[in-house]
Order: sequence, then structure tokens, then C-alpha cells
Amino acid sequence: MKKADLKNLLNDMSLEEKVMQLVQIPGYEFEQDAAVTGLTDKKTSDKVKELAGSTLGVWGAKKAIELQKKYMENHPHHIPLLLMLDVIHGHKTVFPCPLGQGATFDPEVARAGAAIQAKEAASEGVHVTFSPMADLSRDARWGRVLESTGEDKYLNGRMVGAMVEGYQGESLKDKDHVAACVKHFAAYGGAEAGRDYANVELSEHTLREQFLPAYEEGIKAGARLVMTSFNTLNGIPSSGNKWLMRDILRKDMKFNGVLISDWAAIAEMVNWGFAEDMKEASRLAMDAGVDIDMCTGCYSGNLQNLVKEGKISEKLLDEAVMRVLELKNDLGLFEDPYRGASVEKSLKVCLCDEHRKVALDAVRKSLVLLENKNNALPLSGNKIAFIGPYVDEKKIHSSWAISGDPKANVTIKEAVEELYGKSDVKVKFAKGCNMLLDKTDIGSGVAKENDRKNKTLIEEAVKTAKWADTIVLCLGEDIGQSGESTSRVDITIPAPQKDLFSAISAIKNKKTVTLIFNGRALDLQDIPDKSDAVLICWRPGTEGGHGIMDVLSGACSPSGKLSMSFPWASAQEPIHYDHYNTGRPKPKEGLSIFSTRYLDCPNEARYPFGFGLTYSQFELSKVKLSGKTLEKSAKDAFIEASVTIKNTGNVTATETLQLYIRDMVGSRVRPVKELKGFEKVTLAAGKSKKVTFRIEESMLRFFTINNKFESEAGKFVAYIGTDSATDNGAEFELI
Repeated sequence: MKKADLKNLLNDMSLEEKVMQLVQIPGYEFEQDAAVTGLTDKKTSDKVKELAGSTLGVWGAKKAIELQKKYMENHPHHIPLLLMLDVIHGHKTVFPCPLGQGATFDPEVARAGAAIQAKEAASEGVHVTFSPMADLSRDARWGRVLESTGEDKYLNGRMVGAMVEGYQGESLKDKDHVAACVKHFAAYGGAEAGRDYANVELSEHTLREQFLPAYEEGIKAGARLVMTSFNTLNGIPSSGNKWLMRDILRKDMKFNGVLISDWAAIAEMVNWGFAEDMKEASRLAMDAGVDIDMCTGCYSGNLQNLVKEGKISEKLLDEAVMRVLELKNDLGLFEDPYRGASVEKSLKVCLCDEHRKVALDAVRKSLVLLENKNNALPLSGNKIAFIGPYVDEKKIHSSWAISGDPKANVTIKEAVEELYGKSDVKVKFAKGCNMLLDKTDIGSGVAKENDRKNKTLIEEAVKTAKWADTIVLCLGEDIGQSGESTSRVDITIPAPQKDLFSAISAIKNKKTVTLIFNGRALDLQDIPDKSDAVLICWRPGTEGGHGIMDVLSGACSPSGKLSMSFPWASAQEPIHYDHYNTGRPKPKEGLSIFSTRYLDCPNEARYPFGFGLTYSQFELSKVKLSGKTLEKSAKDAFIEASVTIKNTGNVTATETLQLYIRDMVGSRVRPVKELKGFEKVTLAAGKSKKVTFRIEESMLRFFTINNKFESEAGKFVAYIGTDSATDNGAEFELI
């Protein structure tokens, strides 16, 4: 439909029709088995159901087609319905959770995964995905770090941009793609104490310099929607924050797409005490520029009266409606309201071998090896015991892979039986313990009964472990312990698994490999000290078992790098590598009483951002610079920073070189390091390669005391290493 036709359509719509284009209702109002991802205490009237412009949580080609057909028949102007869904890290083929994808340090993994998710979801009638999440995540107590690609703004920006491109393709007219929605705007990852839905308190310079860049990368990549966040920012709920939405998002970032609230976020301004009632909340949200009200009666019940009373101009309303109509038009819904969805197509593409292969590659690249003492991995020995609640657990996706089927997931046990079924290696399996003591009430009789069962399971596991040469412990968080509304103050593995680990690790003269399944950085306590090897598996998804066994067996070397720092203790959170130095930094060596320090814990992370081992060893030369000065005013000026990396081990492996820069003096205090580039290098044993990074003036800009993004003359250090703790650097000057 041409722009003029859209305008004519808008002008012909009644006020009620216009308002209802800005209303989204939950899918369970149409389909009983629709996904529920928010509060469900209110019912929608038949009139709203007939006219609401969008819904969420419905998928399946047959259901989507029937719903669209019935909706359009009843709509006065036969305008198609938008179908949206939380396709976060997989539709039917589930990829590693975003935090795990961040660990690949490979935007192509994110792009390929998003394209497959889009293809599968589109075949089942989905038009919009509520992804990617661009929230900077520095506090592992917050359960939604699972949906982020980590603690670094540069890595997040690269991954978010790639996801948007994967979801949307070159054109939304392409029926194998869907519209992407960057979320949650803004700074949701900075919630106080890691508590979901809480306040965020940030200075403007920290907001602009640290938290906003990843969102902007998604917008630059062309994301057609942005979602508001649940939190307040400096005392103002995001859905009513006109400065945030109009000035920063619309004006500064030049976003001209659809702005949608999160589930009930507009109505929740009443709970915040920011709006007197839902009518006032609706006015504030419209004034801030929120186009769609997700799953409340705010807009449907109040916008018409607000327009009639002159409290909202119809021009403002029309602008919002036009953005929604343009999205529907760009998706091609006016020409094909079903957008190519078909049962035959979905059966062909969903969980097909090609998609599984891409997911398998993502799993392999996401796994992070934290410890490997005396080359405990790859696995060796003729008798291997696989012990733990994750040995035969199908739920190795996450709570945000809502349309995936756990039955399709490959477990560790299934992959082990495939791998060793016809070999001389003997294997045994033992559950070891239940995943949790009790999900709801740790002091209940159920918990006591589970405790008794766990003791029996542990006794059986110990017998199995004593039989083996090598023990592979499969431990981690329950699927319900990470995701939305899963904040935790004790970010350790569950109590029954701690008991299992203690019992198994006490057995002498056994090689112990520990796998950790997790949706956040964890306090691993004594696991690294008492294990010969530790492998972080994240929430790996459909091909989890295959990918993990490919790495354990040595079919491929691990190459993942931590996208989030792992603490020594839960109480260190939030912790991130790009912190400030303070006026009294703790010395690297020796004791200084009056310095920034803990009495009972190191300042640094146990395993820093960017850390991860391979099955080989690498040596890096000192950093060499092509020059010692960089002219600020010279056009296209740059310095090259290079190292030579050599594989000194015995196997081919992939290492990720990371470029960090420190601004030594600034008009605002600067971080001790900031990631500015990375490159993956695959080398055979004994081979070497020179790797060069280009440093340009634009990479040195920050939000200065002048409240502008600009660079300042002075000294800098360029570091190149294999993690954020590297001190392999060389100094240069911006003049």
C-alpha cells in the first residue's frame, strides 16, 4: 500500500478504530494455549477483541491464519492484526541463551541464529519478535542477565546489531523474516540490588556512555520497534519519560519506528505513584510517545475520552497510529495478511537438519572452559561416570524459549550413548540428586522428603563414581532460577547439588570434570578448586548435548569467552571489568590498609570478562604500535596496534584476541579498560599469525564534561590480550 493510501485509510477510520490500533491484547484471549508472559488478572471485552491492533503469544500456522481471517472479517476496514511473540533465543530450534551467545564473541553466530528463529517463527504466523535485549547487565543477581549478551557495551552493541539484521533481513517484505524489537529502553539492567522491576539511579553521563550505546546499535541496524522498560530512571517510569523517549530515542537516536510498552508497564505507573489513575497514565504515556499499550485497558479505556477532552491532540494520536499502520504495511500484511504462513512450510523448516547444525555450531562456540588441570579434558579413560541432575535433563533451554519443545532437546545422556555406543569406553549414569530441594518453601515437609530422597540418590552416585576412572558432574541452576522475576541474592548452585558435589569430590584418585548449566554468572564456591576441569555450558538449547560432548571428547576445542565476570562471592555483585580506578586503588602487590578493598575477598573477579581456555596454549608478543601519536584533527588518521600470536600447544584451537584501550586522564573519570575490538584466530599447533587492530580517533570519544561525545587530547594505553585482565599494552598520545 502506498503512503497516500495509508493516509486515506487513517483519515477514514473512526476515533475508536484509531485508538484500538494502539491496543495489544494477550493471545490467550483468542487461543487458550497461547503463551502467557505477564499478569493475567483482567479480561478483555468483545469490542476490544474485535478492534485491537495486535496480540502476542500466539503461534502455529493454522491458528494464526484462522485468527487473522476471523479478525479481518469483523474489522470495519479489514485492517490485518499484528501477531507478536517472545522469540528470544529460538522458536522451535533453540540456540544458546543470549548470555551464552555473547560468550561466542562472534556476531555471525547471533546473526545466523536470529535469521533461523525468524524463518521458523514467520512460517508459523509470527510478525514481530520481542528481541534483541540490549540491556547492559553487570549484576548477576538480576535474573534477566540471561537475555543479555553481557556486561560490555561494545560486545552488546555488536551482537544486538547482528541480531536485528538476522531477524529482519534486507527487507521486511521477505516472508522468511520478522520485525525486531530492541528492549528494554532504557537501562533496565541497572535495577537496584538486581531486583526486577525496580528503580534505576544513574547519572546522565553513565546512562549515555555505558547503557545507551547497545540500544543505539540496534536502532542503527534498522530495528522497527523499541520496547519501554519496567524500571524508573531517576524517579520517572520509562513509559512516561518524555525526555527519554522523545529527546533521546526519537531525536538523538533518530528512531522513527513503533514504541511499545512492556506488559502492563503503562498501568504500573499508578503503582509507582507517578500517575493518579490509568487515565492519567495513558496521557503520560502518549505524551512520552508510547505507541502501543501492551495488555492493559489503559489506552482502550481512556484515549478516546482524553482526545475528546482535549488532553491529547488527535494529531498526536494519528502519528502513533500511522507508525503502526506503516509497520503492518512494510511487513506486507495488507497484500498478504497471512504473510506466507503455512503448516507445510513450518513442518519443513522448523527443527530441520540445517537449523540444528547451525545451533550445534553455536553451542560449541559458546562453551567456556574455566579450568583444565593436567589436561583433564578432552576426556580419556575407559570408564566414565556421568552424574548429576543435568545428565538426562531435557529442559536445557531457558524459560525464555517459550515456543520451543523440550522433547526436541538433546540431553547429555543421549549424546553420550550416541558417541560411545559402539566404542570400548564404558559409561554409567546416575542422577545424583534432585535439581532443587523445593521450589517454593524450603522449610516444608516436601523439602524434608526431598532431602531424604537426595541422600539415597547421592549414595547411589558415590557407588557409580567409585567404579569410574573419570567422573563428569552435570550441575547447575534450575530452568526456573534465571529469567524474568528470578532475582537471587545467593547466586550459587542449589543446595542438593552442593551436597552431591561434596560427596563426589571427596572420593580420592578420580578425575572430576564439572559442567555448569546456568543463565547468569555464578559464585562457584569450591567447585573450581575441587574439580580437574570446569566447563560453563549456559542454557545451551536444542543441540546442547551434542555440542557439549563434541567439546568434552575433543572433536573440537572450546573457544568461548566469558561475556560476564564470575565473582568470588555473591556479595561482590555488581562486578564488571570496566570499573573506575578510585583515588586509592589497591596495589597489585603488597598490602595497603587505606585502599579500596575487601577484607575477606579480592577486588577482582574470580574469572574476568573475556576469559576462557582452549585445549591448546598460546603465546602473545608485546604490543607494537605503528606510531606513538594520533592527530585528532587529521582526516582518516589511525594507529595500528599489533601482536603476533603463536599456538605453542599440540592441537588446533581458536583464540579470541581482544583490544582494550585506557584513557589515562579525562575531564570525567575514565574506566581502567574498555573493549574496542576483537578477532578470533584459529591456528594449528606450532603456527603463528600477526593480528592488527586499527585505532581511530572516534574510538577514543566519551561523554565529556561538556556533555558531548568527543575525544580529548592526552595519553592512552592500547592493550591486546586474551581477556580483560591483560596488562600487555603500549602507550600512545592523541594530539
